[in-house]
Amino acid sequence: MKSLTRIIAGAAVGLAMGVTASATAFAQEIIVGVSWANFQEERWKTDEAAMKSVLDKLGVKYISADAQSSSEKQLADIESLITRGATALIVIAWDSEAILPAVARASAEGIPVVGYDRLIEDPGVFYLTFDNVEVGRIQAREIFKVQPKGNYVFIKGAATDPNADFLHAGQLEVLQAAIDSGDIKIVGDQYTDAWLPENAQKNMEQILTATNNKVDAVVASNDGTAGGVVAALSAQGLEGLPVSGQDGDHAALNRVARGLQTVSVWKDARALGRAAANIAVQLAKGASLDDIEGSVIFSDGPKGANMHSILLKPVPIRHDNLDVVIDAKWVSREVVCQGVGANAPAACK
Repeated sequence: MKSLTRIIAGAAVGLAMGVTASATAFAQEIIVGVSWANFQEERWKTDEAAMKSVLDKLGVKYISADAQSSSEKQLADIESLITRGATALIVIAWDSEAILPAVARASAEGIPVVGYDRLIEDPGVFYLTFDNVEVGRIQAREIFKVQPKGNYVFIKGAATDPNADFLHAGQLEVLQAAIDSGDIKIVGDQYTDAWLPENAQKNMEQILTATNNKVDAVVASNDGTAGGVVAALSAQGLEGLPVSGQDGDHAALNRVARGLQTVSVWKDARALGRAAANIAVQLAKGASLDDIEGSVIFSDGPKGANMHSILLKPVPIRHDNLDVVIDAKWVSREVVCQGVGANAPAACK
């Protein structure tokens, strides 16, 4: 990324111990409010547990609200979190533009905001996420390894989420040369409303109909959309075509083990959640954005705003390295290996 001076890897951001024991003395004054965009997605429960584990140790109160995929509700939720006494906010934006008035309200009241996982492009917001352009690169690389030519489909994320375009930018970095040479032909390119699997499945079904099933690979932008893609492919007897994803969803990791999905780019949400809790507490105690250890300046958003940021490193999980997530206790071997056939991965033997 052109303005990012370095990438911060995994949990090694120096934040796990970033809050000193003095935080205990201020614990009664600190309330961290979390605004979830759509808590129904599998991964957010993992993020929340990681945040709460840090806050509980520090004696800091946690409050939250779920916008349930509604921009209007999220605006009201943040107003409510402020009214309930939040002294720092962690916001997973449903719509990165629609959320800006709530961010302005928080800023006016001196309440720091951590933009979590999804970009909220405001210089006063601390941006914490994984390197989403690199996630897109990984997805494309892994699909290209097994299918360097043919008819490709892009099933992107929600148009309201900047991550969808960051991912796609990374995908195109890897694939553009093959597209330009004609080795790869793009036969479908669709955003997925709300990232919902059922919407991804409908999009994929329409593309299969339009192409008379002449599809060789699908670059899907997360595990939910990958699940919808696999369902559409399976209905047409096309199981096993290369399909990408991300998040390390348990169902997706099982699909990888069964040969139904090529890769899930694992973003250890536990590391992200712990980092967010520590940053929120530091900011609530009066630290400046410059004080956050490991932060760099990110300016690759649509508006080019300079943002203090930490980007964690994603890890590709394939058929041959499923032991990585099992050994990390992200998922059990039983869940990963359920229903595997003769071509079982090493992790399941």
